[in-house]
Amino acid sequence: MRKTILFDLDGTLIDSTPAILDGFDTAFKTHGQSLPDHEKIKSLVGHPLDTMFEGLGVPKNLVADYIGAYKKRYEQIYLDQTTLLKFAKDALKLANSFADVGIVTTKTSKFSAILLKHLGVTQYINVIIGRDDVAKPKPDPEPVNLALARLGKDGATHHQNAFMIGDTPMDMLAAKAAGITGLGLLCGYGTLADLRKCTDLIFENALKAAQYIADL
Repeated sequence: MRKTILFDLDGTLIDSTPAILDGFDTAFKTHGQSLPDHEKIKSLVGHPLDTMFEGLGVPKNLVADYIGAYKKRYEQIYLDQTTLLKFAKDALKLANSFADVGIVTTKTSKFSAILLKHLGVTQYINVIIGRDDVAKPKPDPEPVNLALARLGKDGATHHQNAFMIGDTPMDMLAAKAAGITGLGLLCGYGTLADLRKCTDLIFENALKAAQYIADL
């Protein structure tokens, strides 16, 4: 039975920090507000945009407007301001050689598909699940379960051979809730201390995590 490996995107396979920060800055400027704290933004990456804006103090009734301004700017710049992390392409290539590969992200699947094509790695990926595909994003298990279902891997036996690689506690909690193994990465936005609360399997980058799974 082929294994299944699900990857998060931001901080796991890609670095889109410049585009994310630019998008948030633009949203706040558009609404006449002072620029948000960049370290605070980075600490919230992995959450859906509405949660991030609320975490930055935006009133709930204005969040949709801020997201609109963010997305308008992000769409203009994200291809130019996003790069693959070191070892990410090798990780995908290795994973694809022995497993069915999915992406589970809180970005929209539309943006993610365009971006992954632009970065030249879509040939290694079987399915993409984004924020727009689910009612409840990570840390809820829904996106992980949907990815497994679309891969035809939604039985208990398949779950034993399925893995989620990500850089934040949300990835690990979603994996645990779905009954699959979570592997944490130190190359992204999550801290070692936070990841340790959710998993014992922590690696420097996606390639080392994929190698670990390959050797099981």
